[in-house]
Amino acid sequence: MLELTKKVFGNIMTQEIIGSEPSISEIKIRFEKEFQALIKNLESISKQNLENILEQQKISQKHVNTRPGAMALNQSKIEMFNDYNNKYLKKINEKFTTF
Repeated sequence: MLELTKKVFGNIMTQEIIGSEPSISEIKIRFEKEFQALIKNLESISKQNLENILEQQKISQKHVNTRPGAMALNQSKIEMFNDYNNKYLKKINEKFTTF
């Protein structure tokens, strides 16, 4: 069963990505704010915590993208999640090079 209240990108939950609310314009603003906050948090994180975050984001991406009946859901918000999550994963991987 899909966990709708699971936080998958900062404080953004699954239900906000696959549900009708918030609107696409509202969720875009939320994604950008969360992305900026997540990037800022990477500045002072340990390598071990970074590894944990990387693993959790990969799990979150799989969680959002492997739901039953996915084709009936709002694909534009799912694509937006994937875009922001991929940018975040890239920043995490870049951070590994500083250790």
